[in-house]
Amino acid sequence: MGPDSMILYITDRLPELWLRTGEHLLLTGCSTMAALFIGIPLGILVFRNSWIRSPVMGVIGTLQTIPSLAMLAFLLALLNKIGAAPALIALTLYALLPIVRNTLTGLEGVSPQLMEAARGIGMTEYQQLRIVRIPLATPVMIAGIRTAAVVGVGIATLSAFIGAGGLGQFINRGLALSDTRLILLGAVPSAILALLVDFSIGGFEWGLRPERKRDRKGSLKALIRPVAFMMPFILILAGVASYFITPSIQSGPAIASGNRTQSIRIGSKNFTEQVILGEIMAQLIEARTDHAVERRFNLGGTMICHGALVNGEIDLYAEYTGTGLIAILKEPVISEPEDAFQVVASIYHERFGIRWLRPFGFNNTYTITVRANDAKSKGWKRISDLKKESPNLRAGFTAEFAERPDGYPGLRNAYGLKFGKTRDLDPSLMYQAVSKGEVDVICAFATDGRIALYNLRPLEDDRNFFPPYYAAPIIREETVQNYPEVGNALSLIGGLIDDAHMQRLNFEVDGKGQSPTHVAKMFLRSKGLI
Repeated sequence: MGPDSMILYITDRLPELWLRTGEHLLLTGCSTMAALFIGIPLGILVFRNSWIRSPVMGVIGTLQTIPSLAMLAFLLALLNKIGAAPALIALTLYALLPIVRNTLTGLEGVSPQLMEAARGIGMTEYQQLRIVRIPLATPVMIAGIRTAAVVGVGIATLSAFIGAGGLGQFINRGLALSDTRLILLGAVPSAILALLVDFSIGGFEWGLRPERKRDRKGSLKALIRPVAFMMPFILILAGVASYFITPSIQSGPAIASGNRTQSIRIGSKNFTEQVILGEIMAQLIEARTDHAVERRFNLGGTMICHGALVNGEIDLYAEYTGTGLIAILKEPVISEPEDAFQVVASIYHERFGIRWLRPFGFNNTYTITVRANDAKSKGWKRISDLKKESPNLRAGFTAEFAERPDGYPGLRNAYGLKFGKTRDLDPSLMYQAVSKGEVDVICAFATDGRIALYNLRPLEDDRNFFPPYYAAPIIREETVQNYPEVGNALSLIGGLIDDAHMQRLNFEVDGKGQSPTHVAKMFLRSKGLI
């Protein structure tokens, strides 16, 4: 891609870039401020009470060792909701250690002779702390705040995984769609933002230095000092402005919507097909009803989307019958597609108040896939053909497939497979990994266009292990009852997409680099639906 086309690409997405930057600044700013109000008093407390110092610092240090995604997933499960709340709590917890530790270090580092002099002139302990220790410890304390804020900018990019927005949303989308442009659109501004945050807090610390008070009135340094004080607050206000002034923009370029009523929130998992289906449903609702659509795409795996739907944080998303049957309901495999659909539709409605609408028409089942050249040279046609050589093969599976009963654990038992090495791979990287020889076997999706793109060969499921995975819109019963026109609009795409058609749509994005928004629009136009 040339410089001109990249500039045009950024220009087209500039409004959303401002919005996501504002979200990122708000996440970082609010969490750092919260950590500041908690961490500094806590640092003073452990300084004054040495008997609680070790346990408190041990707990805070332990929190820092928990991987960011694990922390987000844990808080997501604890709070039972997606969005900013779990992200803010996680960012605040990660910011505590540098703030508390630097507060303690700064207070301990004050010269004993100075403190002896303070006691000698009759200062109380409170006065010693307020007038002597804290002012002298301030540079060290601010260094901790700078560290916490800059680290927070980086960790905040992971918040998009649970629907909290921010620049990580571009990165998350880019990984899902194998789009380097989107990854850079999130990563580069995030790096610049980290530098700006560090610079602004550094400016604040420069203005606080005692020597600044002695600057000659009217000098350049004296004039700059008030501005230096305000730099962090100016940055936060810029984030607030870019978030609230920028029109609400969701997952892709907006479609002209006129006067809209209730917003319908559509979610998706974090791979290409899900985003395309989300866009198809979103654009159809926008075209056929008066409702605006809020796109909450690339939320992560099945359990995140399911939890968000059950808790009312999204109104609908596309799910697969086999996934609902095995991963959510923990029911035994049902091989007959219609029977599987009836079972999941009935239990979902009874247990969760969720309605399964008419399926799109394609069956995106898992398919154990190898390189076509290997299949030809070794005579692999069926999954059972892998049994003999499986100890010498390297498998690359998605995180969900590695743990789900309809994934590797069940497959291993059904076919007696035991691969020599298994690796968890992101869905967007799995196909490249097998084509480059980094793994030998993957759990591909039957409708994925990258199977043909990378010259791969799906193997026959000769023991009928995998259940049918017919995709369908699933929607909260409350939404259907309050807005029946939404259900009526979605019924128009029932049965319109067969396996080959879905594979072509996926290939348009993964193989030709088209955006899911454009691919969805062209599909709906070809069917005369918009």
